Amino acid sequence: MVRISLFASLIAVLGLIPKFDLPFTAGVPITAQTLGVMLAGLVLGGRNGALAVLLFLFLVALGAPVLSGGRGGLGVFFGPTIGFLLGWVAGALVCGVAYRILKEWMPTKIFLSALLACLIGGVFTIYAFGIPGLSVVAKMEASKAALATLAFLPGDILKSVIAAWLVTKLSPVVVSKI
Repeated sequence: MVRISLFASLIAVLGLIPKFDLPFTAGVPITAQTLGVMLAGLVLGGRNGALAVLLFLFLVALGAPVLSGGRGGLGVFFGPTIGFLLGWVAGALVCGVAYRILKEWMPTKIFLSALLACLIGGVFTIYAFGIPGLSVVAKMEASKAALATLAFLPGDILKSVIAAWLVTKLSPVVVSKI
């Protein structure tokens, strides 16, 4: 439970990094918190990583202003970010499961395993939830929602590289003890 709480806290701390709002993403900001979601899945594994994200979202629902930009409360679950927030849970789960499978398949290629897991779980899975959520809430065609989310892709790929690098560097020391 301590480790799950620690990663929920990490996701909250990453919310202190200022968000970027783009006019064509219908209120979905670019944040650093996806990095925390990816790290939770990689370090804690799929199940516990998803639990860390659920704990974080529970705090958000209680009104804690821990989302990037100081947002919190039930209202965010009715906004255009709902799909992405729900996608964080599935993203952490998929990230952890994919990383475990890829590490077994390529045991000497930790960075590549972590990077692929982040791209599958932290990008593809989150977008699979986020695009339909954005489309429904913003009353936008799915193709336009998908096009709008392309603005997030370079940052999410960068966050995947950072998460993979961190896990590679910390793996022999920290990750094995967590």
